[in-house]
Amino acid sequence: MSPELYEWSNLILRWLHVVAAIYWVGQTYLFAWLDGRFAQLESAADGSSDGVWMVHSGGFYRVEKATQPAHLPPRLYWTKWESLLTGISGIGLLVVYYFGGLMLPRDSELSLMAAVGIGIGTLVVGWFTYDTLWNSPLGKNEPVAVTLSFALLVVAMWGLSMTLSGRAAFMHVGAMLGLIMVSNVWERILPSQRQMIAALEKGEPIDQRLATRAKLRSKHNGFLSIPVVLIMLSNHFPTTTYGHRANWLMLAVFLLAGWGVRYFMKWLEDREPAAG
Repeated sequence: MSPELYEWSNLILRWLHVVAAIYWVGQTYLFAWLDGRFAQLESAADGSSDGVWMVHSGGFYRVEKATQPAHLPPRLYWTKWESLLTGISGIGLLVVYYFGGLMLPRDSELSLMAAVGIGIGTLVVGWFTYDTLWNSPLGKNEPVAVTLSFALLVVAMWGLSMTLSGRAAFMHVGAMLGLIMVSNVWERILPSQRQMIAALEKGEPIDQRLATRAKLRSKHNGFLSIPVVLIMLSNHFPTTTYGHRANWLMLAVFLLAGWGVRYFMKWLEDREPAAG
């Protein structure tokens, strides 16, 4: 690939990837925030609520939540294409990266094809390992499953950093997490939502286990987006990220710090809102 084509492809795909991700992750966080507000209302002493009221730009908005609607509404909006576009553009970026000749450290004896095979294999194994863990009985114990997931992720980061170049290791950890996020939407969240819609169409009660499963995977996506964004930014800060001699450890530390910030923000969001 010529340098000009490489740069144009990288720029266009990266631009598309970032814009699509903003739409997708922004919606994920909005609905996570709404779920938190409705949880507050449901636990209120009087049990009464007229929905969640918000003010934005030039108007006031009232949002209501129904766990067992009486019927399927005539218009039902749901979001899915943003995640697919983010995933497709991300795969495109990975392919472009493979043509850049930066997959291996200078003293490596591996071939480029072997390195690509390791990278792609990591993506596939990462999704199946994560999905199997959270579908297993261990997944019902969230603290244990989170701890084990984090430990496995650190092992994957360490293994890739010992085999590929630092930048390539970071790229494939980000791609693995991104694939998990996209697969969560298309393999777990959307199928659950389709089953919920089918129940409404038949006039049957909705199995709330489907809602719980979809909500859990959406929650995971919100937390996984934090290290993915860091990895997207790491290209501009090589000294403290992929260029560090303990880059896998640095990524683990940044990941924990990012999750800590997310929990802190959630604590702020869960506080009683103040008018004005």
